[in-house]
Amino acid sequence: MKHFTSVLDVADINVLVEKAIAYKVKPLSDNTLGNGKRIGLLFMNPSMRTRISTQIAARNLGMEVIVFNIDKDGWKLELEDEAIMNSNTVEHIKDAAPVLGAYFDMLGVRTFPSLQNKEEDYAEVLLGQLIQYAGIPIVSLESATLHPLQSLADIITITEQHKEKRKPKVVLTWAPHIKPLPQCVANSFAQWVNAWGKADFVITHPKGYELYDTYTNGATIEYNQQTALQDADFVYVKNWSSVTDYGKVLCEDNSWMLTPEHLSISNHAKLMHCLPLRRNVELSSSVLDSKSSIITEQASNRVCAAQAVLAEILKHNQAC
Repeated sequence: MKHFTSVLDVADINVLVEKAIAYKVKPLSDNTLGNGKRIGLLFMNPSMRTRISTQIAARNLGMEVIVFNIDKDGWKLELEDEAIMNSNTVEHIKDAAPVLGAYFDMLGVRTFPSLQNKEEDYAEVLLGQLIQYAGIPIVSLESATLHPLQSLADIITITEQHKEKRKPKVVLTWAPHIKPLPQCVANSFAQWVNAWGKADFVITHPKGYELYDTYTNGATIEYNQQTALQDADFVYVKNWSSVTDYGKVLCEDNSWMLTPEHLSISNHAKLMHCLPLRRNVELSSSVLDSKSSIITEQASNRVCAAQAVLAEILKHNQAC
């Protein structure tokens, strides 16, 4: 694995999941793999689980970790190729990226969409230019369109929790929110579950919240939430804003908030959410505090997921 920006960078999802679970059992089994290697974690928006889990994962492998908040501590970056920099940008990515490549052996970067310009957000310019100009492996810590480390942890969680031989029914359901949120977690989860191919996958949301077929192809789309939840084994709850009417909130129907009544028609479904979440807006506290909730286990798996990815990149570089 040279870079990690989506499921498309993964040769075999099942092998990566097995590696992650092995690291969960023995987190220090490869604690010299990253000796003498330095990873920079660059954040352009807030983070708790991604920031901490990736630091722990890197240190479990013996790497030195440096965290830098670009949005607060760094210069505003210019991404346009032939820009005349007489406005509010101070440093061009062409100049910054090679320096970062000289300082580090690997870069993790967390970006965020504007939710104003769909073409710009979905072009993933920053990730692409870092890959082009830094000259070192790039790991997405969440981008404008995808969150692959979260999705890997999600697949690990479902693998651990589902003990039956049959395929589980996995439902991704839209949830209400007080503000527009990006599509990255929903896009990414759909992309990974479809590529994994070991679940009967249903996505449910109000009309107007359709995700791109690039991510959802292979899933069943159901506009009736109750129909979707019937016999579900896992229910992943997440809000996202509209793609077609980009970044807009089109529906404020609170009946989509998951409650015990919603889950009563499921197959004793396990509840998942990437966190953070707004209690009694996206999800009722009665569901979150019940035995159905596996959000803590899901978040805990962020460490072994990141460790498996970093180890694969380190081993790839050693082999080159």
